[in-house]
Amino acid sequence: MNEKFNAVIIEIRAGVGGEEAALFANDLLRMYSRYAENQGLKAQILDINQTDINGIKNVIIEISGDDIYNKFKYEAGVHRVQRVPKTEKSGRIHTSTATVAVLPKPSKTEINIKPQDIRTETCKASGAGGQYVNKKMTAIRLIHIPTGLAVTSQSERSLMQNKENALSIMAARLLEQKEKELEKELGGARRSQIGSAGREEKIRTYNFPQDRITDHRINKSWHNIESIMDGKIEKMINAMEKNRS
Repeated sequence: MNEKFNAVIIEIRAGVGGEEAALFANDLLRMYSRYAENQGLKAQILDINQTDINGIKNVIIEISGDDIYNKFKYEAGVHRVQRVPKTEKSGRIHTSTATVAVLPKPSKTEINIKPQDIRTETCKASGAGGQYVNKKMTAIRLIHIPTGLAVTSQSERSLMQNKENALSIMAARLLEQKEKELEKELGGARRSQIGSAGREEKIRTYNFPQDRITDHRINKSWHNIESIMDGKIEKMINAMEKNRS
């Protein structure tokens, strides 16, 4: 995929590790959001499913900026954290994971979603701790009838805004399906060129006791983990761009 995309859809899901995995997913959301803020980029949460103690089961965020996909595409995969959870009383180090998927957001001319191909369902949004979103019919679920693809959005108070968010997610996933079909037709040539970058691939370990983050694809480590988790990820992004160019 050599096209220049100026917006990405990033989906973060808690993996193995229960509540600690959900807290780590929230840490990754903050890391990417802070990076966007530091770089003067626009970041918007399109959908979020939280836990009761500030963790995240899954979240979808859109980040916009010049050629932004090429900066984020190597973030896709399994992120592993090793640390003592806040809920751990005996001081034991736990290992948890979160998965990150990075999809380019296509323009309306690249993916044309016809209104007649969409079925819309609305319901009360669900939120941790009985937040205001429970009280209104603002959550939306869109089903793309030709493919059966379903997406949801409940992060906004406005039903119309949630529909726009859901359409953005749907367009990105439809483009992903299109790329996968093309990849099959090309006999895996695209995969061999850029690597799998799949969410099943363990790409990075965040080791808090040793103050070290290691990227397993290029066998490179960085220290000052708190600074990196606060959004200063330029070194990691640049290292991946240089290695894969």
